[in-house]
Amino acid sequence: MSQTVRLLVFPTKDLDAAKGLFSATLGTEPYADTPYYVGFRVGDQEIGLDPHGHAKADGPIPYWEVDDINEGVQRLTAAGADVKQEPKDVGGGRVVALLKDGSGNVIGLMQA
Repeated sequence: MSQTVRLLVFPTKDLDAAKGLFSATLGTEPYADTPYYVGFRVGDQEIGLDPHGHAKADGPIPYWEVDDINEGVQRLTAAGADVKQEPKDVGGGRVVALLKDGSGNVIGLMQA
């Protein structure tokens, strides 16, 4: 599994306000700007805004990039994580899964 978090998604209740704040913070405009996701790229890092993210987590969700998402899910569940969302195609060839650790923290996996 990758040692690098490639995507960090922040849940937001006000997408327009968050987009303005993150544009100012990151010093760039979003590369993806839709009603269901706003994405920024800064170097190799992607920062995302999700207006429906509060249904998934109480705070930001880090996504680790993996070559085989099913193997990654198996590895984390064997280590004690619970599956919150099975691997799901979210478009553009990207598949994501969400797991929770014993403290309730959400861990994201993504396969591109």
